[in-house]
Amino acid sequence: MVFLKTFHTLPEEAVYIRNTVFVEEQGFKEEFDETDDISAHIIIYEDEEPAGVCRFYYDGKKQAYILGRLAVIKEFRKRSFGAKLIREAERQVKALKGEKLCLAAQVRAKGFYEKQGYKTEGEEFSEENCPHIMMYKNLINEE
Repeated sequence: MVFLKTFHTLPEEAVYIRNTVFVEEQGFKEEFDETDDISAHIIIYEDEEPAGVCRFYYDGKKQAYILGRLAVIKEFRKRSFGAKLIREAERQVKALKGEKLCLAAQVRAKGFYEKQGYKTEGEEFSEENCPHIMMYKNLINEE
């Protein structure tokens, strides 16, 4: 059984998934930050086992919600868990009257986000020697 659960503090499951994917698998060093304290964290589970995570928060400077730290454990990939996490984050942001969801995508994942309806914005930039691009999706008038 697959289900989603939202936390308003950083849960152990999120730490485990992000350490596994971003630190061990991809080599990032600066994985956890103060943004974790102001974010909602969505975990997707399969049969009680944590399989994926994302977080979102409101950025007052950009006047938009920001989606980030989307990760799915390798064994659970190719099952649309990433898309399910995004749809749930979008649903929650809409419920909060959010009109736009932005994210900094790893360039290699740009196509995945485009399939979810996100558009690129601006130039590529580097985070920990990994190319990223800003992307956004307008949530108004979406079904």
